[in-house]
Amino acid sequence: MKYRVIGSTPGTRREVSVLSLGTMTFGTTVDEATSFAILDRFAEAGGTFVDTSNNYAFWVNGTQGGESEQLVGRWLRSRGIGDEITIATKLGARPNQPTETFSLDVEGLSAKVIRESAERSRENLGIERIHLLYAHIMDERTPLEETVQGFAEVVADGVTGLLGASNHWSWRIERARALAAASGVPGYEVLQHHHSYLRQRTDIPSMRSPDGNQGLVSGELLSYLRANPSLTQVAYSPLIAGAYVRDDKPLGPGFDHAGTRPRLTAIREVAAETGATVNQVVLSWLMGGDIPVLPLVGASSVAQLEESLGAVDLDLTPEQRAKLDSVH
Repeated sequence: MKYRVIGSTPGTRREVSVLSLGTMTFGTTVDEATSFAILDRFAEAGGTFVDTSNNYAFWVNGTQGGESEQLVGRWLRSRGIGDEITIATKLGARPNQPTETFSLDVEGLSAKVIRESAERSRENLGIERIHLLYAHIMDERTPLEETVQGFAEVVADGVTGLLGASNHWSWRIERARALAAASGVPGYEVLQHHHSYLRQRTDIPSMRSPDGNQGLVSGELLSYLRANPSLTQVAYSPLIAGAYVRDDKPLGPGFDHAGTRPRLTAIREVAAETGATVNQVVLSWLMGGDIPVLPLVGASSVAQLEESLGAVDLDLTPEQRAKLDSVH
């Protein structure tokens, strides 16, 4: 395994594995025995970065979520694992009522919600301090100043360490970070967006924004990361739910543009050159770029995890990387 430091503040920064394990469906569609086996193998391979959320996976059984956090907590306790594994969770998108449907009726990012949800997550996980706590989605109903101060309070009280933002426009991330800096309190240091080798259109409205999908890594966000190298970018769904390699997992309308086919051709050619799988080349491309990205991979079996672990030691040559990067 390879490792990278996230965060810049002594006392909260963490050294984590370059591959993060997502546990979204653990405890629901992935049963406990299989979930434990995947987590065990990840830890055995040197993986130290586990990701969950307080709303995972409400849509499976019509709950408010929490099943994933609770399962991770049971695994940590059963294995006697302490601070050596970095646990990241998220708040803000938990539905206000049990439901199987995604909607805008979610908890949001008020100071009260941040406090109550962070405490609930800490209890679910059974840990003394959440290592990384994300604002899962934007909340434009709550003043940003209140959100910034709400997160600062849970850091000051030792409920969490690092702070992050997921599915946010970069201008809101910058505004929140500026407010935090002006107040002398911790701000967002880790970002989490959807990022992969195939590029998804950013102009298609999403449920949460008429201006496009704020959950995608765009050129504008990459520019922001270049200007702020202390920030860490985590990429969720880097393998697009299997769509690179499975005919039964078609690419969505966001990939219906002229750039998709040539990029698929390039990634398949590089995979053939290396003897690796297409998925492994995608992960290696993310991890080894000029803006290093930490891929967040899911798995419903140990075999799927093994494929992702194989990408850690795959080093693309400068020529192979140039070939991939030259396709627009």
